[in-house]
Amino acid sequence: MPGMDTVEAFIAQVVSGDHVGAIRDWYAEDASIQENHDEPRVGRDVLIAGETAMLERVETVVTELLSPPTLNGDQVGIHWRFTFTFKGRGSVRVFEEIAWQTWRGDKIWRERFFYDPATVAKREPT
Repeated sequence: MPGMDTVEAFIAQVVSGDHVGAIRDWYAEDASIQENHDEPRVGRDVLIAGETAMLERVETVVTELLSPPTLNGDQVGIHWRFTFTFKGRGSVRVFEEIAWQTWRGDKIWRERFFYDPATVAKREPT
């Protein structure tokens, strides 16, 4: 079960823009991430590859924490806003989500993102 200081250190790394490093440093080797109702992606290496591929499509990502995280035992909730500026187009997309995490010790083991699917439809095509 993480302490609030651990959760805040994770959040600080994400807000700093080190998204890939946050996965490397804070996710368990067998971690999974699930987008809304999609099938989970499993394995830290798979998660890192997916994040790297997404970041290659954008010029910048600004990450904001919109409210204090919730912590209840091994369950953590985080309200994020991401502002993506896409390469070559200059188009900007703003995306908010709630990340619901289950931690195993000081590592994220399971994470599911909840968001308005209409905002996904507005994202730039891959």
